[in-house]
Amino acid sequence: MEQLWGPDDERALLDAIDHWVEKSVAPIALEYDLEDKYPHHLVEEMKDLGLFGATISPEYGGLGLPACIYAKIVIKVSSVWMAPTGIFNSHLIMASAIERCGTEEQKRKYLPRMATGELRGSLGLTEPNAGTDLQAIRTVARREGDHYVINGAKTWITNSMYGDMVLLLTKTNPEAQPRHKGMTMFIAEKGEGFIVAKKMKKTGYRAIDTCELVFQDYKVPADCMLGGEEGMGFQHAVGGLELGRINVAARGCGIAEGALRLSVRYAQERMTFGKPIAEHQAIQLKLGEMAAKVEASKLLIESAANAYDKGERCDMEAGMAKYFATETGAYCAQEGMRIFGGYSYSVEYDIERFYRDAMLMCIGEGTNEMQRIIIAKQLVARNKI
Repeated sequence: MEQLWGPDDERALLDAIDHWVEKSVAPIALEYDLEDKYPHHLVEEMKDLGLFGATISPEYGGLGLPACIYAKIVIKVSSVWMAPTGIFNSHLIMASAIERCGTEEQKRKYLPRMATGELRGSLGLTEPNAGTDLQAIRTVARREGDHYVINGAKTWITNSMYGDMVLLLTKTNPEAQPRHKGMTMFIAEKGEGFIVAKKMKKTGYRAIDTCELVFQDYKVPADCMLGGEEGMGFQHAVGGLELGRINVAARGCGIAEGALRLSVRYAQERMTFGKPIAEHQAIQLKLGEMAAKVEASKLLIESAANAYDKGERCDMEAGMAKYFATETGAYCAQEGMRIFGGYSYSVEYDIERFYRDAMLMCIGEGTNEMQRIIIAKQLVARNKI
């Protein structure tokens, strides 16, 4: 992607995001999280900020942000409330797949409307029996004339209740060997047979419309097949994993930074034995470790994002960033709970929300166990003897 953003532009954009987070996001986070209430007004403000077109090329009406700047936006928002980042993250992963793999007609049809937020999308990969092992999906698309008829189910799909469409991974040839050759992705707009079965109740990441979807004889035009060629769905799905993992790394880092900020403030306010707990060595050890991990996470994210922006292979770098930053998010949230002590168990304190949100980042976009395997395999491949 052509670099159009200079330091002054970046600073102005990040200042605008800071102002928005302070003015609109922070005041509602506690209420909307506890009530599991969707922030419709934030969506409209996200449109005004251009967030739905953040990484879409200017050619199609987007901001054309490089991953290194986009990650900083995600960190800033997540440091106050992680959940709203899911509204534009999933959307932008779909947009990235269309821009990277779609036909020119598909790009012209969808990307300008996605950039404004008129159309909001999501990613339909996971099924009840298939998470990390995408090749195990059972959703089937069968060709009938100029349409495909789709039957199956998806789960844990963000943006699926209030969004307009899903980038849907299917099996067009369930008998194909190897299995990935029988997989195809479709740009699936809502319509007859596209059923939002239920919104899922979650421990954290609340207020966001994560749903189960059912497809019953759902018809999608053949020209909505991503890229116009059957059998490329697996490659299309995994081809965007690096950006997705950089996004999730940034969310984990944001959680960590927010937990650290809350902990530093509380440690100076809370008094025990005649002095602020920040003056107790046990608390200082926690804060020092948290701070170092946050800064290390930012550097790993920056390394992965810079490689991605240059078009270099970055599966190992993105895996490192995702693994370390999300584990740091969980670590800092837990240490924050310990610093807050008994008050951390009260829903009146933001730190308990950070704790609930953090673990999802260690699981989503490829488990952290899988990230370590990817890192190790790439390490060996790049250092053959």
